[in-house]
Amino acid sequence: MKSRPVATAIAISVGVIILLGTLVPIPLFATVRLELIQWAVIIFGVAVLVGIGNLFSVHFRKVRRREKGSVYSATLLVAMLATLFIGVMVGPQHAWMQGAVEAVIIPVEASLMALLAVTLLYASIRLLRRRADFMSVIFLGTAVLMLLASVSLPFIGEIPFLSDWIGPWLMFGPAAGGARGLLLGVALGALLTGLRALFAFDRPYGGK
Repeated sequence: MKSRPVATAIAISVGVIILLGTLVPIPLFATVRLELIQWAVIIFGVAVLVGIGNLFSVHFRKVRRREKGSVYSATLLVAMLATLFIGVMVGPQHAWMQGAVEAVIIPVEASLMALLAVTLLYASIRLLRRRADFMSVIFLGTAVLMLLASVSLPFIGEIPFLSDWIGPWLMFGPAAGGARGLLLGVALGALLTGLRALFAFDRPYGGK
């Protein structure tokens, strides 16, 4: 706390007030907590706009200098401007915007998830080559099982017995367990990060 005492004191005070407003049933703390959360949402929105502006400026410089990959930068800029123009003119609930979400964003997210699955499978194979122990085999077997299950689920659904047993077991068994493990890991990581910032062990607001 010696380098930036004011920023550290403000961060700790805000964190303590939000915790008290959440855990202690006092109207004053709850009111201040809601106000601080609204400020945080506004700051986050401004940060997103600054990030979008920086992304636009970086790719605009690449297009202007005709650097390598400038075609992709130009495509990104055109898509950003078109989406912004259509969203401002017709609103987010318009059929054009809904079509853009269904035709572009959802396929992109699905492609990224498919790449993630293939990357996990490749990483498990490399892990098995470097360290062939029991946990590596379990990891590889789980990845292969989930990939095969995802591919074969449409065909399994046509068989009554398998659709009544295999499908629910895969969804509420290994898949649900893995998702809960990831959520628990994210929650514990966020809690630990918040506690380190609250006790001034980490100071991400210090610009380092």
